[in-house]
Parts: sequence; C-alpha cells; structure tokens
Amino acid sequence: MWKKKRGPLSVLVLCAAVVGSFAVVAALFGLRINTSYSLPLGLYQVTDDDSAPLIEFCPAEPFGSQSSERGYRSRSLTCPDGAVPLLKPIVARAGDVVEVTNTGLAINGELLPESAPLRRDGAGRELHPWPAGRYKVEAGTVWVASTYNAGSFDSRYMGPIDTRQIRQRLRPLWCLKG
Repeated sequence: MWKKKRGPLSVLVLCAAVVGSFAVVAALFGLRINTSYSLPLGLYQVTDDDSAPLIEFCPAEPFGSQSSERGYRSRSLTCPDGAVPLLKPIVARAGDVVEVTNTGLAINGELLPESAPLRRDGAGRELHPWPAGRYKVEAGTVWVASTYNAGSFDSRYMGPIDTRQIRQRLRPLWCLKG
C-alpha cells in the first residue's frame, strides 16, 4: 500500500486543529492557555476567589483597539474590539498607592522589576505611558503589570483597570519556567 506524503501545510493544519481542540476542551473545564509574553507559557485555572493573583479582561478604549490593531492581542470574537482578552497579574488593589515613574511602577513604595514604561514597542511604534505621579487605587479598580516581561502592555500604559472589565479571575495551574 502506498503511503501518502504529508506536506508542511497539512502538518501545520493538523497541529492547529489539535491545539484548537485542546483549547476548546480546556475552556470547558475552566482552564486558559497562555501563549502571550506577559506571563509564563502554561495553563491557568479560572477561580471564583476574588484574591486570585491574575485577571482576564477586555481593555477599555482606546487601549482595546490600539492593542488589537498593533497585534499585541490575537483576533477573536471574545472582546468587543475583536481580539482575545488580556491575562495579567494584579499588582495593586483598592487602597494601595501606585507611583508611576520613568524607572517603573512602585506599589506602596516598592519598585516592581521589569516595569519601566517603554517609549517604543518592538516594532518601533511610539508608546504613551500613563502620566507620572502618585495614585491611590480607588475602589472598583485594580492595576495590572507584568514583572515577567518588560514589554508587556499593561497599566504602565492603560492606568487603572475598572473591575467591571474583568471577565475571569485565574490562578496558575501548570507553567513552564521562564
């Protein structure tokens, strides 16, 4: 019997189908797969715990459209702007004090590593950091920032996130070490 050779395109389609199927099954069981650079690659579990360290949210405008148009987020029908939600660590909650400076975000006086705002993204496009200053985190808002990747698009540029934007709260389940 003759074996049919599979070309690179058919292998790619097969891999995409397997990954897509896995993502659908994972979502049914309250799992999220993170492939972004803001957090370690891995599986994250949805939780009802309000103290969970991570949130999944759709960014408000104009940040939603900007992050979608620039390719910071993949296409999807999940968020109103036609892109996938962001998955970010919460770094400040109601009552905390956030200081935004050129050297980074300081939360209650402690500077977060890898949190200095960049002036340009990886493609050389101009970024506009949140205005420098001290901010007391108001009830109904959180600040998010990745200390995993200095190039993360987070509260360095968007400022506080309204908690009504939060779609899910998550915990890491299984992640690759970065």
